[in-house]
Amino acid sequence: MTSVPHAPAPSAPSAAQPPAVPAVSLVGAGPGDPELLTLRALRRIETADVVLYDLLVSQAILDLIPPRAERICVGKRASRHTLPQEDTNRLIVQKAQDGLRVVRLKGGDPFMFGRGGEEMQELARAGIACEVVPGITAAMGAAACTGIPLTHRDHTQMVSFVTGHRKQDSSTLDWVEHLDPASTLVVYMGLGESPRIVQDLMAHGFSGDTPLAVVASATLPQQQVGLATLATLEAMLAKSTLTSPALLIIGSVVTLHTTLYPLIRQARTQLDLPTT
Repeated sequence: MTSVPHAPAPSAPSAAQPPAVPAVSLVGAGPGDPELLTLRALRRIETADVVLYDLLVSQAILDLIPPRAERICVGKRASRHTLPQEDTNRLIVQKAQDGLRVVRLKGGDPFMFGRGGEEMQELARAGIACEVVPGITAAMGAAACTGIPLTHRDHTQMVSFVTGHRKQDSSTLDWVEHLDPASTLVVYMGLGESPRIVQDLMAHGFSGDTPLAVVASATLPQQQVGLATLATLEAMLAKSTLTSPALLIIGSVVTLHTTLYPLIRQARTQLDLPTT
């Protein structure tokens, strides 16, 4: 009887081998505290071959990137641009086409003022698969760490998230005229534009007595909170050491900070957690 030789069984792929098909992970790093990363975000960071990260990603999170992985800073902060967005898009595509596990690590959430949609569109044009790993956006981190609930039945049932950056060559903020003064307003990247933001809001029906909080470095040990009203914000900032990254929370919910924030600090002390 003639035996028929069996074809050799295919060998299992090595865990160290790059993916056969390029794929990219747009990963939200959250507001800075590494304990607020999702489990999936941590897994993607730990298995990355190359990480393209923003300036707003905290050092504690960058320390989680494996030493073997290439690190490329492509981030943006107010008035600081390491690379134009178009160059960042092309670099993500290039690294993916090289067969590398690419993580685009972004402060907060990729789809909340993070240009994740633009980067994903570029990947779509190149035919490269991409996932989005959501992160805790700065507004949620700031609210949780300062005792300023963004909605509250006794104060407001609506919250708006806007950016303080104007369109190039624009002298107005397009969103101001659409706001309800009774709602909560969270302004990202608005510290440098705060005088004009206050002027525009008051011109569109917001009272000068509207409570306001400036939260800098939310969730991090160096977190700072400055309290004011629209009318007193400029004077408060002149006496403070508040710097970017910071966001503005505007609305009556800010008045809850003085009651709720001490509870947060007490709980963190009792639970043996770092206080902010």
